[in-house]
Amino acid sequence: MPRVDVSIKTRDGVCPASVFTPAAVAGPWPAVIFFMDGYGIRPALWEMAQRLADGGYLVLLPDLYYRDGPYEQMVPKAAAADPALKDAMMAKVRSLDRDRKVADAGAFIEYLGSRNDVKGSRFGATGYCMGGNVSLTAIGAFPERFAAAASFHGGGLAANNPDSPHHFVGKITGRVYVAGAVEDGSFPDEQKQRLEQALTEAKVPHVVETYPGALHGFAVPDHTVYNEQAAERHWTALFTLFAQTLGAAVR
Repeated sequence: MPRVDVSIKTRDGVCPASVFTPAAVAGPWPAVIFFMDGYGIRPALWEMAQRLADGGYLVLLPDLYYRDGPYEQMVPKAAAADPALKDAMMAKVRSLDRDRKVADAGAFIEYLGSRNDVKGSRFGATGYCMGGNVSLTAIGAFPERFAAAASFHGGGLAANNPDSPHHFVGKITGRVYVAGAVEDGSFPDEQKQRLEQALTEAKVPHVVETYPGALHGFAVPDHTVYNEQAAERHWTALFTLFAQTLGAAVR
């Protein structure tokens, strides 16, 4: 697997990350930042990042929990069954406010811009659960550096707080794709409507939709609610988005 571990200097320390490149396609490649879900870095995300990379992209997967130092690898199925483990995970999620997300995204952009195997100056972003929020936060904060951003079963995308991503979409020039889950308390219908309205008023090219029958976490293979049909639909949408905005993917 063409994966290389790197360290990225940020405002608040040093962020460990992995870089994935296509197994059979020579660079340079368009770059995509893959924002992790709340369970942190683990093999399931490495597998997803490599699948994305094999479409013809350089994929950066940073560990957004680096400020806490090393942590034991989390297992979603175990955390779902243990309230203490889930509470610990949620504490990590809540530690990432907008200021930290924006600062980190800036560092990742700078890192990608320093690599001679990255093609172009505008990137893609995708994120899952917590990472879906980070993805939309990043494109809102750095609209000139992102050609597209996606969020899959993302939470709090149009919440009732001043840091919510929907407040910062006004300058986005790239495309936005959001796929929500059904009966998702972190992104209910009222938030979907609020996000849709904000993107429409800002004239941002976008799609905001819900996958029928898919629950929060549907795209990540080690989640208890992983839904293969919805996950494959997510891959089709993601590769289409990036092919149209970053360049043709190799499928």
